Amino acid sequence: MKPIGRSWRQVRSLLPGRADLAAIRRQPRRDLLAGLTVAVVALPLALGFGVASGMGAEAGLATAIVAGAVAAVFGGSNLQVSGPTGAMTVVLVPITAQYGATGVLTVGLLAGLLLVALAFARAGRYMRYVPAPVVEGFTFGIACVIGLQQIPNALGVPKPEADQILLATWHAMRGFVGAPNWAPAGITVGVAAVMLLGARWKPAIPFSILAVIAATIVTEALELDAQTIGALPAGLPAPSLGFLDPDTLTALLAPALAVATLAALESLLSASVADGMTVEQRHDPDRELFGQGLANIAAPLFGGVPATGAIARTAVNVRSGASSRLAALTHAAILALIVLAAAPLVSRVPLAALAGVLIATAIRMVEVGSLKAMARATRSDAVVLVLTAAATVALDLVYAVIIGLIVAGTLALRAVAKDARLDQVDVTPDLPDAHGEAEHKLLTEHIVAYRIDGPLFFAAAHRFLLELADVADVSVVILRMSRVTTIDASGALILKDAIEKLEGRGITVYVSGIRDGHHRPLQALGVLTRLDNAGRVLPTTPDAIKAARDMLQTNGAIPTQLQP
Repeated sequence: MKPIGRSWRQVRSLLPGRADLAAIRRQPRRDLLAGLTVAVVALPLALGFGVASGMGAEAGLATAIVAGAVAAVFGGSNLQVSGPTGAMTVVLVPITAQYGATGVLTVGLLAGLLLVALAFARAGRYMRYVPAPVVEGFTFGIACVIGLQQIPNALGVPKPEADQILLATWHAMRGFVGAPNWAPAGITVGVAAVMLLGARWKPAIPFSILAVIAATIVTEALELDAQTIGALPAGLPAPSLGFLDPDTLTALLAPALAVATLAALESLLSASVADGMTVEQRHDPDRELFGQGLANIAAPLFGGVPATGAIARTAVNVRSGASSRLAALTHAAILALIVLAAAPLVSRVPLAALAGVLIATAIRMVEVGSLKAMARATRSDAVVLVLTAAATVALDLVYAVIIGLIVAGTLALRAVAKDARLDQVDVTPDLPDAHGEAEHKLLTEHIVAYRIDGPLFFAAAHRFLLELADVADVSVVILRMSRVTTIDASGALILKDAIEKLEGRGITVYVSGIRDGHHRPLQALGVLTRLDNAGRVLPTTPDAIKAARDMLQTNGAIPTQLQP
């Protein structure tokens, strides 16, 4: 019964509770207005990200509605707004090209299942360990990719057949130079300029939707030959999940893992941003993963693409005064009404206008001040940031995060290894006071003590072996280990090798001050077995000196007549 009880408590902790309902009832008017504001901002973004993913505008709207509603109910943040995002679009483009719509929907479903599994594994808390330079470089790289992806639509040229975004952009620009079409370019620049300048002038006004409406009216009035998005259905698109053969399904596991990883990272980052913009709100990371998992399971059933928490829409939600999940639910409901009532009007929005929306969004994603501060912090932070951003543009998002984490981890280990030291220390303060100056002099001639500071692990321990190998001819070496912060198997083995080399030269080794948590690796690898049996592992340095003095007297190195 106990395991069943624990399992039920774990499930219950991931489900909505009375506190959520109480929060919804607290300030419903503010939440409804905030939801309306977010919906107006989200509409052009949902259309644009749907088109950019290759699945069509209707897929973007379906994702914003279905995933937005499910994540609002089951997610771990009261203020999070979920839906299609630019980062996810970057991942989905190659999946769409290789596996088609059915592959994308299947990847979304598999990613949702993986996110639910991560929630039950309590993996949400570990996402906080992603270094800030990786996040900043990742965000900057995504912004660059989103902007570059819009170049073909902005220039009014067909999307080039190229897997690499930089190559596709180059082909698009060559096509434009060969046959320039200034109308789409003008619309894109105009929409982006209105959004960027308007946000600085009156941040509370949704200039994105106003710019898109104006661009659509101009296109219709002047009868411009601009590309437009396909007509949307009167309602939500019908489910289009198909059956895949086992080989294809197996091949989709890797993309699904990439989508799940990105959804987890972006959603938890967005929820953290929302927490930082408020005083009382704090998200539950495991519940957030659970909510995003359910959202990504539900969205493909309605033809939607994988979703994550959306930082820009979440920020708008917070700034608009939202205080509960009702705001995100309202945003999803209003988008559903738009699909039902205004699909024919939405279908006339030119692709160039959506390109302008996404380019402006990409520009606003880049926090120049934050990038400068991160680059100036340390050289290591700057290297991690630049490499992560470059990998995001040149490779893909998952590889970029992996590369960023590996480089950040390597540089961190290097910094920690540099802090580890082996210092020779004076044994005089620890010598027995009851003995005369002559014995003190003899003891200091025969005994040398070394203090190990910091971690004794694979990245630093080899330096200790090299330094100990240079110990001058003495009778006793005392290794003081009270300041060792951690020991791994590599460090323990290298320490064992160093002790054996010293003993091979006829030097007796004593060890003092081992912390309680460090005995296990040392004993497991037999580092101290022989020393312990010989009584040469002591709790303190004075104890080690006393034992060494007794041994030296027994061997005749110190005359017994010097004793008082």
